[in-house]
Amino acid sequence: MSGRSLHAKAILGQELFSRLSQTKVLLVGAGGIGCELLKNVVLTGFGDITLLDLDTIDLSNLNRQFLFRKKDIKQSKALVAAKTASAFNPNVKITPIHANIKEPQFDVAWFRGFDLVLNALDNLDARRHVNKMCIAANVPLVESGTAGYLGQVQPILKDRAECFDCVPKPTVKTFPVCTIRSTPSQPIHCIVWAKSYLIPQLFGEEEDGGELDEAEKQGENAKEIAALRKEAQAFKAVRAALRSPPAGDASSSDSSAAKMVFSKVFHADILNLLSMADMWRSRAPPTPLDFDKICEGTFSLNRPQQNGVHANGSAASNGKPGQASGSGSASTEKLLNGSSSSSGSASGAGLKDQRELSLQDNLELFIASTERLAARLRAGEETISFDKDDDDTLDFVTAAANLRSAAYGIPGKSRWEVKEMAGNIIPAIATTNAIIAGLIVLQALHLLRRSYNALRNVHVQFKPSMPLSAIAMCPPNSFCGVCRDTYTEVQCDPARVTLREVVDGILGADEDEEKREVSVYEDKRVLSDPDWDDNNERTLESLNVTRGKFLSIVDEEGEYATIQVAIGVLPPNYPVDAPALILPSPLPKPPKKVKPRAPTPSTPVSSKKRRLPDDIEEIETPAAKRSRIAADTGAAPFTPSKKRRLEEDGLIMLDNAEEKVEEDPDVIEID
Repeated sequence: MSGRSLHAKAILGQELFSRLSQTKVLLVGAGGIGCELLKNVVLTGFGDITLLDLDTIDLSNLNRQFLFRKKDIKQSKALVAAKTASAFNPNVKITPIHANIKEPQFDVAWFRGFDLVLNALDNLDARRHVNKMCIAANVPLVESGTAGYLGQVQPILKDRAECFDCVPKPTVKTFPVCTIRSTPSQPIHCIVWAKSYLIPQLFGEEEDGGELDEAEKQGENAKEIAALRKEAQAFKAVRAALRSPPAGDASSSDSSAAKMVFSKVFHADILNLLSMADMWRSRAPPTPLDFDKICEGTFSLNRPQQNGVHANGSAASNGKPGQASGSGSASTEKLLNGSSSSSGSASGAGLKDQRELSLQDNLELFIASTERLAARLRAGEETISFDKDDDDTLDFVTAAANLRSAAYGIPGKSRWEVKEMAGNIIPAIATTNAIIAGLIVLQALHLLRRSYNALRNVHVQFKPSMPLSAIAMCPPNSFCGVCRDTYTEVQCDPARVTLREVVDGILGADEDEEKREVSVYEDKRVLSDPDWDDNNERTLESLNVTRGKFLSIVDEEGEYATIQVAIGVLPPNYPVDAPALILPSPLPKPPKKVKPRAPTPSTPVSSKKRRLPDDIEEIETPAAKRSRIAADTGAAPFTPSKKRRLEEDGLIMLDNAEEKVEEDPDVIEID
């Protein structure tokens, strides 16, 4: 018995431990959780591990993803993690794959080749995809995630426990385009504007105006949209200046290009917005910024200290932005360390990146970062997009967002805060990742033992008295649009098989049996319905329904569950002259859908009377008689409460037929 495995065998038992070496595990993700999890499964004794990750190693990963070193930056996470972890246990087989889990070769048949799937993803779309593939392949999945000190582990087993999509997930926060471009009111608005609008406008591909067309369709302010269209045209000249080779002194040319961008964005555009008086009736107007006055230290925002910058633009300082920016990244480092000539002693205190930047500091940073980005374009980079680990783009977004904040009277942010917000960074803590990775392995062992009653949803909480919360598994949501569907797979040649052949083959209706009316979808695309069958004779390939995708066959009457048909490839060495479609056997039989329960009436206040025993028949008593009304009055029987309710609804009930209502144009006699 190897000393390496003594403890694992003692804890797990000989039978389970011997199975681990033969268990095929797919581990999706080699990031914060993935590194910890790979180490755990290797040391536990799992012998056949496939590790898949699309990402490459960044400098910011090294503080917690311990399988990587500085020399590994820009290399594949999957390849490096597999190589490092293999040294922990020479008997393990780790197959690294540098790819996207959503690529077509990773279809249902591929997933079916694993005994267990462990998710260590931070991407909602990818997590949903893996969840659906595991449900389709009927492979157990352990889902996980962390956010700072919080974390969760969820075992997912088809038909026994709710899947990842059984509980609706919160939608990603978005902002109206006109708020971002014209009327920001929060720091995040300015950061999103700099990251998602200004950088693409200046350093990315020229936009086609589709975003504005969509905003117009959504009914956003037409005047604002017209102004934004005009603004897009003006950007063409600025883009050209950033890309044109410098004439004469390169430094002065770069500075003039940066000044041109500044004047366009923070002066001319704001003046243009101020000309639309209606926009500023109910909100404070922005202040156009002046490049030269900020450089001279004489610009005033005419506001009390706010915006995260000095309201007077650090007028007490005589530093010149052009001087500091000329030395490129070195001057930026000096600036962020609080050594800039324009920084006061108060703002110079604090850690690098967390220092408060004055208006002059932000202008210096804006010029320096614009110069560096322009130089990259001239050196051959076609487009530049934001990356939180790219110092040039991060400096540009920080400076541009803070300058815009100053113009609109919004609190500014430090470089560190901008990096968190622009990079959508969820705080990652190595200890939380380690705890979650351990819990994933515990749930995986329960799945291998088939100890389904021991499975738990586990949450790591920010509660010292109860840091872990274990919750019994919930049954699947009856109305889940993923795990309550019926899954099947066809093997075919998409270039030779038509949509009709697949649908008719799956439904399998006899000629004398009336066919069900169905609609067919691929993701969110409608391919056919009972009133539109133009695509039925087209091949799957022509409809872009190929390997790894699903056809959804939806019953039009809503009586039966949806059939999800996974598209697979024909077996190796399949005869060329054989049928191009292999149907599943037996054919899927979707169950009848569970009808939503009718809303139950509100529970009446329970009576204090004792309930009759079940074996005693309750005698129906006649309702209390109303007081007798004289026959000659012709009165309609009603109670005072009913009369009051009718009057509240605008109806007047008369005591008898002879009673008259005062003439009133608002009263209509109906009977």
